[in-house]
Amino acid sequence: MSQFRFELQHVDPTTGARAGCWHTPHGPVETPAFMPVGTLGTVKGLLPEQLKEAGAKMVLANTYHLALRPGADVVEELGGLHQFMNWDGPILTDSGGFQVFSLAKLSNLSDEQVVFRSHIDGSLLELSPEKAIRIQEQLGADCIMCLDECPPHDVGTERLREAVQRTTAWAARCRDAQKRDDQALFGIVQGGISQELREESAAGLIPLEFPGYAIGGLSVGEDPSDMYRTLEFTTPLLPKEKPRYLMGVGRPVDLLESILRGVDLFDCVMPTRNGRNAMAFTSYGSVKIRNAKYQRDATPLDPDGPSEVGRTYSRGYLRHLFMAGEMLGGILLSWHNVAFYEHLVRQMRQAIFENRSGQFRQDQLARWGMEP
Repeated sequence: MSQFRFELQHVDPTTGARAGCWHTPHGPVETPAFMPVGTLGTVKGLLPEQLKEAGAKMVLANTYHLALRPGADVVEELGGLHQFMNWDGPILTDSGGFQVFSLAKLSNLSDEQVVFRSHIDGSLLELSPEKAIRIQEQLGADCIMCLDECPPHDVGTERLREAVQRTTAWAARCRDAQKRDDQALFGIVQGGISQELREESAAGLIPLEFPGYAIGGLSVGEDPSDMYRTLEFTTPLLPKEKPRYLMGVGRPVDLLESILRGVDLFDCVMPTRNGRNAMAFTSYGSVKIRNAKYQRDATPLDPDGPSEVGRTYSRGYLRHLFMAGEMLGGILLSWHNVAFYEHLVRQMRQAIFENRSGQFRQDQLARWGMEP
């Protein structure tokens, strides 16, 4: 019997937004859910206890980066990712496919594999579908991803079709290579913003009967309206009874718009990256805390927000930390931002059960000062 089970609990009939629960070997994940990104086995600046306090249930780590440093064999020898990073909840590892896009200048792509030149020391890393699975099995995450090709958003149709065909072929090789039965392997739908190619990609992957499906190749430079439109014709192609994961997205508004279009799982570096760079997400919009107007501001960062940081620390003090170069500033804003994201998806989940997900989106945009 599979150790994974996705329970679709409710669909808001007014929008199609879904609420569910994904059962994994390391505990349940209520959806919609946001996964903080821990590329190297750590969500930058935050302890596992802080992540839990912020509401995170599942985190993400990166196959490519961990394969280079410290090495998948080291992680395996030290008990796998859960023990290695002291996180007892579910973990997802990506496959390294996104690095085909983000590190294109350091990689050589063929139908057989992708060969990277390490951004650390220049050594070569050969990543085939089989090796991507082997590395992820050594890392020991609950959810692992097929190796895929994520092309730039502005390439031509034939180049996009080539990426779709390669991704489909690699997905079959990944499925055949998988040995562990305690990891859920997701297929990744590619195709840019082309409806025809998204349909072609889904048609090639669904017969492989993966326990979940990801939507890749979005939030790579296309206009947000194109991303939303693509989701509208992509999510209906995917099995209703399996989780749907939108990779690498995104801004708070992107989460809301994507949930309304039937997405269950998200990840993004934005909460912690922006936090380290002095930008906070708050109940009333973003705050760039280095701005001089906050120097003598005794107001809490986000008095109506979900985090103790937002309710406790003044904007003036937080600005001081960044201006003085104190690491605590980045820690506090990262912690706050993760809590903001987790609270947002929990609120949306409740709104789905109450059949008011569309109204929730509208109310949030108004609070953030955004056009509905």
